[in-house]
Amino acid sequence: MRFMMMMIPRIYQPGIPDSEKPGPGFAPPADAVERMMKYNEALAKAGVLLALDGLHPVANGFRVSFADGKPKVTDGPFIETKEVVGGYWLIDVKSKEEAIEWAKQIPADRGDVIEVRQIFEMEDFPEDVQQAANNPTVEAQLEKQKEKKL
Repeated sequence: MRFMMMMIPRIYQPGIPDSEKPGPGFAPPADAVERMMKYNEALAKAGVLLALDGLHPVANGFRVSFADGKPKVTDGPFIETKEVVGGYWLIDVKSKEEAIEWAKQIPADRGDVIEVRQIFEMEDFPEDVQQAANNPTVEAQLEKQKEKKL
């Protein structure tokens, strides 16, 4: 079972003064990165880590919305945002309970939130949806990306 664990840092949550929110040149403190890397190493040694990344601050991002059916691009920051994902881990574990145990071990700071969501597997869908999702071009590109990383 694959799960995505998403870090929602306190600094991206509602009620945090603008002066505490990360700007375009933000980098996390080295001690926080060290703690995360120890955790990431534990995931890797357990053989459950598939992918992970930290995300640039929302001030560097943009959104493409389709309110009237046409794409509209808006640069960050996004004032109406309630919570923002700051990074993620993609893990492959045997159960929801195992995913919960890994999430509880994340070296999060006070006020951080970890959202964990199971990823759909093709077999979760009915046959007609599986057929609609069958795309050899996409599958080949994803396989190519996996091989690049090896």
